Amino acid sequence: MKKKVVCAGTFDHFHPGHIDFLKQAKALGDELVVIVARDETVKRIKGFLPTNNESRRRDDVKGTDIPDSAVLGNLDTDIFQILEELQPDVIALGYDQRVSEEEIAKRFPLCEIVRLASFQPEKYKSSFFRRGRA
Repeated sequence: MKKKVVCAGTFDHFHPGHIDFLKQAKALGDELVVIVARDETVKRIKGFLPTNNESRRRDDVKGTDIPDSAVLGNLDTDIFQILEELQPDVIALGYDQRVSEEEIAKRFPLCEIVRLASFQPEKYKSSFFRRGRA
């Protein structure tokens, strides 16, 4: 049986840190599904719209040929609902993602939760690109 890994993110200002994140996630299983945050979700959670729209960001992720699929997140306010639909074996979290591992474990007790390592965070963070520091 294939081991399905799911990771999620905004993936704005696509950069080498995102590539590393996807490669680390892919190495955790046989199939990688990437959830790209919807524009509305980013605005609700981060307080601003991403520079690149959700279609462009999803295409950037798909264009790497690392994930088996890249999907847009749900528009529902429950950000974990899509995980119920995807039924992953592993949930990969970025080193800086503000998501409670405990909350995920409560809702998905059979999932392995892995916090991925950073990749040159002093150089590659989307916020640096947004602020013109990269």
